[in-house]
Parts: sequence; C-alpha cells; structure tokens
Amino acid sequence: MSEIPGVIYLLAGITAAGKSRISMNWAREIGGEILSCDSVAVYRGMDIGSAKPSIRECRGVPHHGIDLVDVGKVFSVADYQVYALKIVEEMKAKKKPILVVGGSGFYLQTFLSSVVDDIEVSEEIRGQVEELYSQEDLDGILSELKKLNPDGLDEMDTLNPRRVMRGLERCLASGKSILELKKEFEKKPNPFPEFMKQVLWLDRENEDLERRISDRSKEMLEDGLLQETAELLDLGIEGNASASNAVGYRECIAHLKGELPEEQLLNSINYSTRRLVSKQRKWFRKHLGESTRIVLKQSFEIDDPGQLNWIRHS
Repeated sequence: MSEIPGVIYLLAGITAAGKSRISMNWAREIGGEILSCDSVAVYRGMDIGSAKPSIRECRGVPHHGIDLVDVGKVFSVADYQVYALKIVEEMKAKKKPILVVGGSGFYLQTFLSSVVDDIEVSEEIRGQVEELYSQEDLDGILSELKKLNPDGLDEMDTLNPRRVMRGLERCLASGKSILELKKEFEKKPNPFPEFMKQVLWLDRENEDLERRISDRSKEMLEDGLLQETAELLDLGIEGNASASNAVGYRECIAHLKGELPEEQLLNSINYSTRRLVSKQRKWFRKHLGESTRIVLKQSFEIDDPGQLNWIRHS
C-alpha cells in the first residue's frame, strides 16, 4: 500500500464514532500519516472540545491540520484547501500513505469536489457584512441574504452564521444569486484528479451513540472545557463566528456569560451534539453514499486495519 502514492484515504464519521483510535491503528500498521479534517481542531487552544490527539499520540503517528491558527483569526475552507494540497503533495513525494480523518463535511468536500469559487470579496464588502452581523446577529444577515435570493437559498445551512455570511458576501460581490453561483460552481473540475480516493464513514447505533455522546460531554467538562473556554474568550474567540459556534464551546460561552444555567450545560451540549450528528449523517449519505458506511456495534472497535474494506469514490 505504501508503494502507491496516488491514493488518498478518507475516514469520515459522526462525532463520537471512534475515528481517532481506528485511524491511529491504521497509520501505525501501514506506516502512514494523518491529515485532520476538523474545522475546530485547526484552532490553537481549542483542545478539549475538539478531542485533539495528545502530544504522545502525535509523536507516535504524525498528524497534520492541527493548531494552524489562533482563535482570533478565521480559517476558511479555502485556507484548508490550500493547506491540504501542500500536505498531500509532501506525502506523495515521500511515498507515504495519507489518511484524511474527520467529521467536518465541508472540509472533506475539498478532496471530492470543488468548494471554492473564483469570486473576490473586497474588504469593504466583508466589513459591511461583519458589521451587519455584529449589530443584528444571524437574523439580520439571513434577512438580507433572502432579499437577494427570492428563488431560495438551495441547501444552505441557515443556522450557521459563517455560511450565511459567506453567502451574503458572494452575492454582494458577484451580483448573482446563490442558485446562479451554484450552477457556475458545478462546472468546475474536481480536486486532486491524479489521486484515487478510497473512502469509508463510521456510524453507531443510536442507543450506543447516545451513551458515547453523554460520556464524551461529561468527560470534556471534567477535563476543564469551561476553563478552556474562558481562556479562549480572553483570546477573542467571540470575534470568530465559526469557532465560537462550535458545539461545546457555544454552550460554555453561554454559561460563562450567564445565559445558560450550570445545571443545563451538560444536557445542552448533548443536545447540540446529537443535532450535529444528524447533519453529519445527512451529509455523508449524500456525498459518500450508504455503501461506504460502517455501523460499529456497541463496545466493538476495529483494531485490525485489515478489516477496513475501502470503497473507491466515484
């Protein structure tokens, strides 16, 4: 396997499925390296809530895509695409197998289809949108975006402030609607055309997943998620809509600001995590397909990398 540099392995999966353990076993056995595909793990200081691998684990298996920028600086999917291309080319030159691991669909898409258009957004437009968001929050930017898109917003996640902001910026910069931009965008070539993509995505049965989510949230709080969030507030996380709205951190910020009682914090994080899982499953089914899905049974882990029957992505 290590003699084939033209392969990208993508191990996706819902939150709390157990991707980390499986991916590190695979990398150790095959002699490969891991490229994180997590939109939270790119930020320094967001450690507990993103379940980053430990320093010891990173020494045993080289990891990429972690701790790339401070929380006060927005790291876009375009930034990730540039970074991923650099890492993949480095691994190709070294003839090292590379395993892309994560649950962030938009980041995963950078390996499967185009995610970035050619529209240049001026600093003036970006500033206008940010000012509108600061004054009127999500409702304000969504209302403005809907005015420019009478035919609808397609499948945009309208609960994600960052997605709405970027959509509004592109409509203002191009003078076109979301649907018009989508038609143009679909004509762009796929990324990494010289690589074969082998994919799998991990899932869990609902009862098992409920337990794993609850245990995971409880452990994160016990490990100091609130303290970590307080430190991130001092570092300006609230100025980064993507980072401050990440599951776990959003709820901790609300608690620290007196908007969420302590006794509701754990349940609130669990609820948000379940909603995230629902979105992840929907994305994986649409973009990766049901044939690439592995449903892990309760208390079962894949310790032998040979058990991973990779499926080639069309």
